[in-house]
Amino acid sequence: MKPLLHILSGTLFSSFLLAQQPLASPRDSTQIDLNGKRIFIDYGAPSKRGREIFGSLVPYTRWWRTGANEATSLKTDFDLLVGDTVLPKGAYTLYTLPSEKQWKLIINNQTGQWGTVYVPEMDFVRAPMKMKKLRDVVERMKITLEKNGENSVMLKIEWDRLLVWAEFKIVNGKQNGTK
Repeated sequence: MKPLLHILSGTLFSSFLLAQQPLASPRDSTQIDLNGKRIFIDYGAPSKRGREIFGSLVPYTRWWRTGANEATSLKTDFDLLVGDTVLPKGAYTLYTLPSEKQWKLIINNQTGQWGTVYVPEMDFVRAPMKMKKLRDVVERMKITLEKNGENSVMLKIEWDRLLVWAEFKIVNGKQNGTK
């Protein structure tokens, strides 16, 4: 009976220690509130941990889940102009298409899936992103939303030594003078 008790207590203690370990890619979120409405993004925030990121862990010219684990979700209370396309208010999934010279933001109609489940036929819009090399390393991937003028929001993604961003223009609500 004692060996069984030792095995059970050792298993419980090991499980407790594993449960105390920080997540390698914890969930994070960002939001911006404008006149009682909001844009909200929920994502898994991976860390660099000494790895080569872009062109290796995140290959060029192949879609990327833009985070880790569950798919990155976007919820907007506004209709948004993304590139030349009006994105109706609602829930979506964000992906990106990285390359050395030009990134694209992909907004997909599918929601609630694991991040590696991507159905290109459900893309709502693909829009170009701007990019800038950073001097300092960003260890943990970070997505932010920032107000950019009266009717515009910048979506920024920073990780490793790279910043990419896209602009969302608000096309409904009080932000552009309509009700």
